[in-house]
Amino acid sequence: MADDAEDIPELDVPVGMFQDIEDLKAQVASLKTLVNQLTAGEEGEPGEALADEEETAGGETAAEDEWQYPPFILLLDPPQYDDELRALIEWVEGVLVPGYLAEPSADARWCHLWFEHPVAVARLHACWLAWQELTDPATCGYTGPSVWHRDHLDPCVRELRGSSGPFGGCTKGEHQIGHRMPITVPSAWRHADD
Repeated sequence: MADDAEDIPELDVPVGMFQDIEDLKAQVASLKTLVNQLTAGEEGEPGEALADEEETAGGETAAEDEWQYPPFILLLDPPQYDDELRALIEWVEGVLVPGYLAEPSADARWCHLWFEHPVAVARLHACWLAWQELTDPATCGYTGPSVWHRDHLDPCVRELRGSSGPFGGCTKGEHQIGHRMPITVPSAWRHADD
């Protein structure tokens, strides 16, 4: 054994190199975790590995990490549904109606109580989610708005405003379907502190 100790060459390794090696090991471990997260299959859902590692490291996952993508509105319960509907109403009434929807007619229907039609809410919410993604050059480049018009807005408006769409029974000034005429403002417009 004494001979083995004599065979080991003396290395003059700077102390900082050991720290660099440890940093590289940590980066490799982080990349492995990321790869596992992105390719998680039967072992778990995407995001589980990262959340588990953060918890064991003493970190807390942020509330915004709970939803990586916006939730579909029909899957929400109050008060999240009300908040999402309030934001959707602002977009529909502030962007869509003045910019894209001309005066309603027998061939192009629209209901001012559109938020009471679940099918309309679902379609408009999906269109709005696509708009949020496809009007951001960071996520879609400069062709995003064109794609949004062609693939999302035009089919959505065709379905909503067609004679067999959700507004088929609604006419200007009179509604054929049983709208409840609200005495108070709908819950989506009320704030929790009111």
